[in-house]
Amino acid sequence: MMKKIVITSATLLALAASPVFAATTPSAATITCVGAAVNAREASIDAAEMTHTQATQAAYTARASALQQAWAMTSWAQIKPAVKAAWSAYNASLKTSAKAWRTSRNAAWTQYRTAVRACKTPVGMSDAANAGAETVNQ
Repeated sequence: MMKKIVITSATLLALAASPVFAATTPSAATITCVGAAVNAREASIDAAEMTHTQATQAAYTARASALQQAWAMTSWAQIKPAVKAAWSAYNASLKTSAKAWRTSRNAAWTQYRTAVRACKTPVGMSDAANAGAETVNQ
């Protein structure tokens, strides 16, 4: 009976000292590493958003110009296809821009996850749970 208690106590001590049960307080280096990963992610997303915004503005400008030219025509037979083409080009530009933005955003998050894994962070040390709050462009 006494051997079982000693073995059990030794087993409990070994488990308590194992990394699984030990406190997982991140080191300063780990925090710095994750901070750098977050900064890189945010810079990439910011650049992608700026590019998307500029492309959207360019699409509006091109649409305005094309519609102005369309409505300067003299017959409905000329105006109708020109208006349709202006709106079609505008919609295509927005779709292309939104797709590029999503691709860039996803790449930034993928790069972030890879960088955080390389930091060897403790479980749960990430702000990726907030990814759902990210603006979603169509």
